[in-house]
Amino acid sequence: MHRVVALVSAPQASFELGCAAAVFREAPYRFSVCTEQPGPVRTTEGFDMVVTSGLRALDRADTIVVPGWLPINREPTDTVMRALKRAHRRGARLVSICSGAYVLASTGLLDGRRAATHWRYADELQRRFPAVQVDPDVLYIDHGDVATSGGSGTGIDLCLQLVRNDHGAAHAARVARQMVMPPHREGGQTQYRTEDQVPTDSLGALLDWAGEHLAEPITLEHLAGQANVSPRTLARRFTDQLGVAPGQWLLAQRIARTRVLLEETDLPVETIATKVGLSSATNLRRRFRAALHTTPSAYRRAYQGM
Repeated sequence: MHRVVALVSAPQASFELGCAAAVFREAPYRFSVCTEQPGPVRTTEGFDMVVTSGLRALDRADTIVVPGWLPINREPTDTVMRALKRAHRRGARLVSICSGAYVLASTGLLDGRRAATHWRYADELQRRFPAVQVDPDVLYIDHGDVATSGGSGTGIDLCLQLVRNDHGAAHAARVARQMVMPPHREGGQTQYRTEDQVPTDSLGALLDWAGEHLAEPITLEHLAGQANVSPRTLARRFTDQLGVAPGQWLLAQRIARTRVLLEETDLPVETIATKVGLSSATNLRRRFRAALHTTPSAYRRAYQGM
């Protein structure tokens, strides 16, 4: 069992903690919670939760999640820093959700690396830790040994990405379906930053249509016609709502579908290329390697053998 331990601290945001708990609640993971001083831990929602495990739980963790850290200018204790660094040295994966990036930055493990946090906290994180390359837009950044997510809900996106890396796209998709969540969201935090502006022209129906027709040669003009708008207007809506161009979104969907077919079927790569709309095995291999830095055959061997 892969042991996932969440390090909580008062006042603890229960939503961020819930993001990790919801994704890692079932096998092959074992989820638990610890805190520096076991006992009642106050939450930002006004209730207390009782945490019985102390920092020794981090010594047995394979993944450690810091699900937020409030107030953001509160310094982690030396005891917490030593426990996290010790866990990282022995190979544990350190993960932060939202403001939890402040804790990981305090360890020095983010120096010289890109990191994500809630866009509201990005400037302060950059000011306090100038050696960290703070990206205020992305949903998450995964370096393998250390991973950070943006605002609260992006904790789910990051945790699903970790499951995807650990056990494949098909397993992550099953977890997402149980949560009634998309397996992978496109774009970044920019699409959520204007709080007083609600998109009146949702792309939801169009995205559903495109997902059902990936095997077909879909162009920007096809998408625009389906949405009954001009190609320029559609491209602008994709950028505003998803943070990516239509072509980028389509390719990401095709790669995601390819991963599932490689994991769950023995179909030849040529057949998969046709099913996902990448036209040929050569094109699929080129696109797949560019996206995942591995070949379809190597990916299949890795995940079908799990």
